[in-house]
Amino acid sequence: MSYILNIDTAVTTASVCLAEDSKSVVLQTNPSQKDGASWLHTAIKELIEKAGIFLHQLDAIAISAGPGSYTGLRVGMSAAKGLCFALQKPLITVNTLQMMAAAAQDEITTLLCPMIDARRMEVFTAIYNQNLEEILPPVNIILTEESFSDVLNHQKVCFFGNGSAKFKNISQSVNAHFKTIEASAKHMTVLSFSAFQQNIFADIAYTEPFYGKSFHLPNVKAS
Repeated sequence: MSYILNIDTAVTTASVCLAEDSKSVVLQTNPSQKDGASWLHTAIKELIEKAGIFLHQLDAIAISAGPGSYTGLRVGMSAAKGLCFALQKPLITVNTLQMMAAAAQDEITTLLCPMIDARRMEVFTAIYNQNLEEILPPVNIILTEESFSDVLNHQKVCFFGNGSAKFKNISQSVNAHFKTIEASAKHMTVLSFSAFQQNIFADIAYTEPFYGKSFHLPNVKAS
């Protein structure tokens, strides 16, 4: 039996989940990203206490590595790396879009398309089949009425996530279905345990969040 701490601060509702192998044991959630930095370590402490184990009993730490909130991703990655360094445990990274797709696996549509709002008409998105295999790799796109038409002409697709409302307002396809699906760290557990079994670990020193697109600072003129 393996204990894996799963951390997600990339989506709107930050959460942490302790899993025994792939099974969720205890889940802590925080509906606000604004206090994520102060909430996260306290939540992990409470999570471990509720489970009745000690931090050193963890076998790995998994982090939802993006895309998502810039601030949330940095907070979560820093916390995960700090724990890995201190406890000498391996780090596992899970793509946030794939985590979201795992939350939607019960949907009867053929394909799953999570969307994360990237402002204006832009979203971070990907398409997965029911086995969580990539049909469209993670990408950021500007939505139009014709987006995904090559897929929607032939198959039903379930769109969800906080960016999907944008596409719902412009899509005319009868094969486009829209649902409200809440993803959390508990939906990382199967993915993180699979990586653990295969010894697929990230480099603690050099791993960075997957932002989905470059971060640009505004030009500042020297005074």
